Amino acid sequence: MNQIRSHSVQLNDGHSIPILGIGTSTPNQVPKSKVEKAIELAIDVGYRHIDSAYLYLNEEEIGRAIQKKINSGTVMRDDIFYTSKVLFPLDLWEAHAKLNKLLWSTFLRPELVQTALEMSLKKLQLSYVDLYIIHFPTAFKPGEDLYPKDKQGKIISDTVDLCTTWEALEKCKDAGLTKSIGVSNFNHKQLEKILNKPGLKYKPVCNQVECHPYLNQSKMLEFCKSKDIVLVAYAALGSDPGKDWINKNNPALLEDPVLKAIAEKHGRTPAQVALRYQLQRGVVVLAKSFNEKRIKENFQVFDFQLTLEDMETLDGLNRNMRYFEAHEFSHHPNYPFLDGY
Repeated sequence: MNQIRSHSVQLNDGHSIPILGIGTSTPNQVPKSKVEKAIELAIDVGYRHIDSAYLYLNEEEIGRAIQKKINSGTVMRDDIFYTSKVLFPLDLWEAHAKLNKLLWSTFLRPELVQTALEMSLKKLQLSYVDLYIIHFPTAFKPGEDLYPKDKQGKIISDTVDLCTTWEALEKCKDAGLTKSIGVSNFNHKQLEKILNKPGLKYKPVCNQVECHPYLNQSKMLEFCKSKDIVLVAYAALGSDPGKDWINKNNPALLEDPVLKAIAEKHGRTPAQVALRYQLQRGVVVLAKSFNEKRIKENFQVFDFQLTLEDMETLDGLNRNMRYFEAHEFSHHPNYPFLDGY
């Protein structure tokens, strides 16, 4: 068993997820060719968990990188844990053109979730993904635009029953198109709505949320553990200021003097400490980088241990501060960040 597969946790459906993954959300200034090279390098380094989404518009490049490594004998398909995400109804915009201009209201039909997944699989050159998750619990008014806006520039929301959406994911699992299903950016009330759904066939295996020392999600982590749901951390190293939707006024996590002091004590980078912090909390963590040196460094987190004092000090950095606030969606009835967790 290779190093990363030996560091996995079991999901509530019996499958396992590697506890360290590489994220692939791409800032505008990063060329798609760089994504492909980064994934090839990450696989060579030892990463086996790759997290992406249809919305990132890079699944073709990721698919090529995976196929190269399979064809070269570096890995087999079963070695790779691949996550994709569906975002209603944005991911179905391409299907809108392909399916003879069907009325947009039909794209909320459960069977079109499978259409979106099949589109991702085609781009990836894969027959299944390991994890398929709802990207964000909001939906927007159907129409020609990806982000429909009113005359004031406000995104026009639409109401989608999250339970109906969940049933569509269950069907994708039954069809063998994904091994596991989960959610992202859900608050605990939205998770409970799924968990309490009459006729629930499969529980969400995970909730992927922004999580780092400035937003340690302690209440959400406790809730998820109580429900046998894995917490997956994105933006674990802070977030890239190159992204348009990131709050540029927030401090840079990796420049925090407390984090840097702990890193210096252990002879590590602040990023390695931030990642190790999550692993010791029982959180599956994603480390995103397109830089060769940092991709390698971020994988070197299994050969040192933070002390109890270190962990308590890092807990003390929490300020409930989000880099990804998604204020443009805050008027939506399913906006998840108004609750405490």
